[in-house]
Order: sequence, then structure tokens, then C-alpha cells
Amino acid sequence: MSAFVFFSTMCSYNFHWYLTPASQSFSRRIQWAQKSRSWHLALYFIGLTGTAICFFPIRQHWLALLFVSFVTFLYSAPKIPLPFFAKLKKVAIGKTLFLAFVWTFATTLLPIFIAGQTIQPVFWIFAAGRFGLIYAICILFDYRDREDDKHDGIRSMVTYFGEKGINVLFIISLCLFTAATLALAWYGYSNRTIILLLVPGLILLVLYAHAKKNFSDYLYYFVLDGLMMLSGPLMLIFGI
Repeated sequence: MSAFVFFSTMCSYNFHWYLTPASQSFSRRIQWAQKSRSWHLALYFIGLTGTAICFFPIRQHWLALLFVSFVTFLYSAPKIPLPFFAKLKKVAIGKTLFLAFVWTFATTLLPIFIAGQTIQPVFWIFAAGRFGLIYAICILFDYRDREDDKHDGIRSMVTYFGEKGINVLFIISLCLFTAATLALAWYGYSNRTIILLLVPGLILLVLYAHAKKNFSDYLYYFVLDGLMMLSGPLMLIFGI
């Protein structure tokens, strides 16, 4: 399954950036992407081929995989230069919800489905917490890219709301993350485990104001993206 997620991520990521030929951003990575569309196209086909190959060992779960693939497609669909998809720019206000949902599903519930386990209530609570964290991170990425979205006519909640509304949306998302993570105590999770799960959210809260002013590639692609997986290494270090 890990190989499937790797190649499908490569596929969707390069598909999205291939369809983004212009940007208002001064990010070196995004500027490189504008000048290297042929690389994105090549990596897209490599990812597509790898996804198809890795699909066969887990093909019995085709329905769940088809669903998550469709939701992933919805995130990039408004960028497709065809009249039908262009209309989605006006209604794709929740586009980042799609992205946050896909990452949550792929890293929490999909492994359980593929392992053939029954979904327990605690799994849903854990997934809700992870969604809150991932969506809070995505809000910052949307905030950084809001000028591009406005330029392309793509509506999102971050382009729709003002500063106060964005702050409220971010706090609501972090509150969901915190509440769902604390609720794991009812299912026997140790205090140490819960604390380690909460650490990325605390770091994100501390970095929030700074990240709205500093759009460094290192901050966004190493620190903020890294917060999604930080709890895992912490648990390995502390022997959980």
C-alpha cells in the first residue's frame, strides 16, 4: 500500500502543478515548476504507471481506492482548461477540504480497510483529529497561494474570508484536532501518547502568525508539511 500511496501522490502532485503554468508567488520552488512543466508531465506519467502497477495487489479494495482517487481529482479539476471544469472554479470553495480529506483517509482509514480490520469508533475519532490538524496546515498553504487562486478565479474559503474569518477557521480546525485527540483517553490511550499526538498542533499554533508572513519554501515544505508526520517519529523515539 505504501508504494501505491507514493506513486499516486507523485501522479496527483505533478498533475496539479502541470496545470499551474503561472503563479504570483516568489517561491523558488514554484518558479522552478513554471519553467519545468515537461518534468511535471514526465513525473505524472511515471506516477500514473507506478499507481497502476501497485493497484493490482490491492485491487480487491477498488471501491475505496476509486473514491479517494475521485476526491483527489476534484482538488485539481478546476485547473483543467476545459469549459466544464472551468465552471468548478466558482463552486470549488471547499477545494482544500478535498485535499485534507484525502491525506486523512490515506493515512488513517485506508490502511485499516486494506488490512481487513473492522472500523471501530476510536478509529473515526482518531481520523477526525488528524483531519483537524491536516486541514489547519492546509489553511496556511491556501493563505500563501490565495493570490494565485484569485488570479485564476478559483474560490476557496481562504479567498472568500477576510483575515478574521481565516483565523477563526484555523482555530476551529485546531479545536477539532485537540478535542478528538483528547477524546482518545476514553479508549485507553496513555497520557504520553496523547501528548505526543498534540505536539504538532502546538507547534503549528506557535508558527501560525509567522507562517502568514514568511512564505519560505523551507518553512512550508519541511516544517509545516513535516508536522503531519511528526508524531510518528516522536513515538518511535519515546518507545511507544
